[in-house]
Amino acid sequence: MAKKKLKTKPKTKTSIRAKAKNTKSHSRAKRVVAKRAAVTAALQFIPWHTIPLEDLNPLLQRQFVVGQEIMVARVLLKKGCIVPEHSHHNEQLTYILDGALKFWIDGKEIVVHSGEVLCIPAHMPHKAEALEDTVDLDVFNPPRADWINKTDQYLRGKK
Repeated sequence: MAKKKLKTKPKTKTSIRAKAKNTKSHSRAKRVVAKRAAVTAALQFIPWHTIPLEDLNPLLQRQFVVGQEIMVARVLLKKGCIVPEHSHHNEQLTYILDGALKFWIDGKEIVVHSGEVLCIPAHMPHKAEALEDTVDLDVFNPPRADWINKTDQYLRGKK
């Protein structure tokens, strides 16, 4: 069976120049954005041991570092600690460094063990329980304003 040859419009010098101009314009725009981001973003090197542990309740402690558009938190949960159901506009990645957390999310029970990651989309209600003493690394985008401003009463046992 013979293949049909598709007719394509021959490239003209004008269309080639227009494409080159758009490519140059796009590259210039990317450089401007990158330059602006480099000016406002600050390099940070922060060892965890230099950040005081924040006691949220007898079973829960945390530390966090905030970047320009991202936040990483080291969360320490004692066995039996319950993180009440909540949701937020932040996307969340939870990486269990040690221990295990049981999540109730989207109508499912999911146990996340050491070395495993859970990605929680923005606005999705979720709850967790520490099945053993657990060290959890949470990454949020954008940073959690309620954590920064200490208005996260759901973690502090206050309504």
